[in-house]
Amino acid sequence: MRRAAALCGCTVALLSCRSAPTPETATRENDVPVAINSESPFQYPADLYDQGVEGEVRLRLYVDDMGRVHPESTTVASSSGTPALDSAAVRAAALLRFAPAHKDGQPIGMAFYQPVVFRRGGEHAETPAP
Repeated sequence: MRRAAALCGCTVALLSCRSAPTPETATRENDVPVAINSESPFQYPADLYDQGVEGEVRLRLYVDDMGRVHPESTTVASSSGTPALDSAAVRAAALLRFAPAHKDGQPIGMAFYQPVVFRRGGEHAETPAP
């Protein structure tokens, strides 16, 4: 059950992150940070997964001009209503990596909001084929 919880948390969190920049978006003059992690660092707390607790956390992140998240500036802008989900989202946000935002072709630091969704529903992905 714990493996399913971790997989579900990763799958859902990846849906909320943007994909890596393409050649077309990498040359835009003004844009926002783009998550580039190959796998999501977000982990659905196993005990909450087992209890069926779900929620969405909205984080405020600051990403510098090198694409690094500044963990000390990460805050919960909108709580899931479950402190353990909020804490799991904040902890994992420090592991996110980004292509930085740009303004006039130059990388810049930027604050923005990142939703993190914890939903059960990925169990069917664990079902073995007949």
